[in-house]
Amino acid sequence: MERMLSGIKPTGRVTLGNYIGAIKPFVSYQDEYEMFIFIANLHSMTIYQEPKELRQNTRDLIALYLAAGLDPDKVTLFLQSDVMEHAQLGWYLTCMSGMGELSRMTQYKDKVAKSESIGTGIFVYPTLMASDILIYNPKYVPVGEDQKQHVELARDLAERFNKRYSETFAIPEPVVKKVGGRIMDLQNPEKKMSKSDATGKGCIYILDDIAVSKKKIMSALTDSEGTIRFDPENKPGISNLLEIYSCLSGRTIEEIEQQYTGIGYGVFKKDLAELLGTELEKIQSRYKEIIKGDYIDRILQEGAAKAKPIARKTLSKVERKIGITIYKR
Repeated sequence: MERMLSGIKPTGRVTLGNYIGAIKPFVSYQDEYEMFIFIANLHSMTIYQEPKELRQNTRDLIALYLAAGLDPDKVTLFLQSDVMEHAQLGWYLTCMSGMGELSRMTQYKDKVAKSESIGTGIFVYPTLMASDILIYNPKYVPVGEDQKQHVELARDLAERFNKRYSETFAIPEPVVKKVGGRIMDLQNPEKKMSKSDATGKGCIYILDDIAVSKKKIMSALTDSEGTIRFDPENKPGISNLLEIYSCLSGRTIEEIEQQYTGIGYGVFKKDLAELLGTELEKIQSRYKEIIKGDYIDRILQEGAAKAKPIARKTLSKVERKIGITIYKR
């Protein structure tokens, strides 16, 4: 199997966008690829996290991965902080990076444009992300369209290192989900659904009360046309709901459009709300069982035990080539 790798930050509560865009696809990928999935808790440090919330959000995220159907016998699931080789390689890659290329990264540019307070971690975290990828030499890295830039940086750094020191890193390829890769806010379909949203009115959280989540679907912003068709530019609200429907049902957007020809938004939303409710009920039921006891701890320990030797081997190779190592370890 080709190797595939991805990570997700344990900041905020898990949203429907996280589930559709990342968690659900991983369940299908696990039978096709050698999957490495890590919880990017080092990346969460770029801004302050309340420690108790961070611990709870981390456990919730892992439990939801497992509740969604991720199989630890097929997938290597671990905490980024349990494999500190990520941070070590991240430092070497930071030293190979230029101020100019890091200042062009999207998150940093956005914060500068908004005149927000910027910590050093925000500036250099793309090199840690490059390390997360390269240390396992994966063939594929599934990302959202807004994260593709980070894989491109990883590719640039891999090629730079290979050219300077000799062939070491595989050049990863980004995998961008065409449908459902970017689920939008239900009240403002011009922006991405975010777990850090201040009001939460346009955001569905996987562990929220199901009745509340269904109500959010029913009150989702659409338009006055009344025709159910996919047109993100002119009909962003209904197009977003069509993507959600498609990803939850496994049916194409075209099939759903045909089903609802001549039918109003109310019926469509009600059907989608019921579909969502069924999905959430299944996940939440499994989550309640998984979150008990020490099952999560055991899964993470086993995952780190699998990931660490691979990361250590890559890092040792890097350190020999750059001259850091002067004796055999």
